[in-house]
Amino acid sequence: MLLNPRTRFTSALLASAVSVCLVAASAPAAPLGVGDRLFPHLGNPGYDVASYDLAFSYPGTNNKPLSAVTTIDAWTTTPLERINLDFSHGTVASVEVDGEPASFTTADEDLVVTPRAPLPAGSWTRITVRHTSDPVSPAGRDGGWVRTNDGLAMANQADVAHLVFPCNDHPSDKAMFTIRVTAPNGYTAVANGLPTGVDRVGTATTWTYRTQHPMATELAQVSVGRSTVVHRDGPHGLPVRDVVPTKDRALLEPWLKKTPAQIEWLESKVGRYPFETYGLLIAEASTGFELETQTLSLFERDLFTEPAYPAWYVDSIMVHELSHQWFGDSVSPRTWSDLWLNEGHATWYEALYAEEKAGRKLVDRMKAAYGASDRWRAAGGPPAAPKEPKPGQKIGIFRPNVYDGAALALYALRQEIGGPAFARVEEAWVGLHKDGVAGTADFERLASDIAGRDLSAFFQAWLYAEKTPPMPGHPDWKSVAPTA
Repeated sequence: MLLNPRTRFTSALLASAVSVCLVAASAPAAPLGVGDRLFPHLGNPGYDVASYDLAFSYPGTNNKPLSAVTTIDAWTTTPLERINLDFSHGTVASVEVDGEPASFTTADEDLVVTPRAPLPAGSWTRITVRHTSDPVSPAGRDGGWVRTNDGLAMANQADVAHLVFPCNDHPSDKAMFTIRVTAPNGYTAVANGLPTGVDRVGTATTWTYRTQHPMATELAQVSVGRSTVVHRDGPHGLPVRDVVPTKDRALLEPWLKKTPAQIEWLESKVGRYPFETYGLLIAEASTGFELETQTLSLFERDLFTEPAYPAWYVDSIMVHELSHQWFGDSVSPRTWSDLWLNEGHATWYEALYAEEKAGRKLVDRMKAAYGASDRWRAAGGPPAAPKEPKPGQKIGIFRPNVYDGAALALYALRQEIGGPAFARVEEAWVGLHKDGVAGTADFERLASDIAGRDLSAFFQAWLYAEKTPPMPGHPDWKSVAPTA
């Protein structure tokens, strides 16, 4: 995710609970979580999702609920009498477990399902939920569905995929996705992955997409609108497809055609692009950010049409979201405290691209970041230990300390171990953990192995300390102390 210049690090979100209209089950229920420090009730223990099958029916207007069916295939990892799913903004009509009706109720933002018989550990189970999916944001809370001028898109980061569909809403549980969208004829629906079918029946068309790599729930994307899909070839024959408002097809082409070369540039830094396709989803909506939804990054139209934004800046933002396909999407964070690995790397390659292609010196940006680093740490915590999101703050954990503050730590690592070793760390990181999850401790071990020495003290200082340590190679750099 990258907050745009108007709202970067400044927009707000009220974190109020939202009720869901469900039928109560007789068994007591409680919200669960996987123990994430920043989002304690996000995700659920006891099972590992293998796949989601999402079916949405768009009614032709973006202010009414969509009818939906979510089917989850999962392995149980412990014996389960109840199954907790994250879901909090829709009406559930029925739930089945392995084809049998199951009772259900709610507990905070969990949908708690009680099958007819307990599930033993190591069993394969299918959970089918028939529900609505409401595109109108609950009071005081944004995210999930984004209402565009002509339809819908999704923005689920960090903790709002469960406003759209029932799921295990934590990046540590990645799964394959099949997404089906039925919309009135005249609309175009696009989702993550590659298309597997388009079926027109009467006045409606159903579009089906399937991922070829596992995906975190926060990266799911569905676009429905009066859109055109623009196709071109990327490196190695990679299918590149962009989704744009039909009326803006020619206007946006100068930007769209840059993507293949940007992919080639990143491949020269970190290796082969990790997915089956890529493209930009350009939406007429005011989100306040751009978002790296897997294989189809979400952008505000204004980023490309606002003349105040210089071309080099727009290019670098495109590269920021593209970088996330490696850092954050293919290699997902083990916990949300590991967010710096996503945003720090995307910011790093954004800045490096601006240096190599537009002469915007990386060292100048890093020196400026160093000057602000102590203030960022005081306000948001150090890069790998961000402060918990505060109620009423839309930006949540997306503060400067996990963007330029984290990129500064990567710059320090390059200064510490040298450019060639740093390049090996980067390529090894995305290669070793492709399609998986990894955290800060994993990155530290890898860097130490490649450097041939213990870097634990270095990482402790740069990622967890209250004060910014001295910059290797730049003893003259100073950080301005935060004001009381």
